[in-house]
Formats: sequence, C-alpha cells, structure tokens
Amino acid sequence: MSDPVDVPIGDEVIRLGQFLKLANLIDTGSEAKTVIAAGLVRVNEEVELRRGRQLHRGDVVTLAGHRVRVGD
Repeated sequence: MSDPVDVPIGDEVIRLGQFLKLANLIDTGSEAKTVIAAGLVRVNEEVELRRGRQLHRGDVVTLAGHRVRVGD
C-alpha cells in the first residue's frame, strides 16, 4: 500500500466523520455513518466503529484502499 496523503486540519483534533469528508473519501455525513458502521474504516490499522472518534495529527485513516494522514 502506498504512503498516506497528508490532509491538514485547522484544530488540534477532528472527529472521524468530519475528517472523512474533509479528505474527500466520502460525500456526506450519512455516508460516513454507513461506511464506519460497516467496519470499512481503519484508524492506525484498527477497525473503527465510532463516527465521533477524535483524530489527532499523525493518525492514519484507511478507506477503500485510500490512506490519509491527519496533518498540520
């Protein structure tokens, strides 16, 4: 798998559902709920089922073969 793409955030933390939209991995909040509930999203290589999971800089999110890292 390729190196993750950095996606900068404006604050110290961001919720997983918001980050998926910011990183253009999904289009809507309802889509975030669906893919997360289905176990399709990984955070730091572990399946994450909480849409409200707080992400910090350096966390790597994987969905459908795309890897993005929370950046500065």
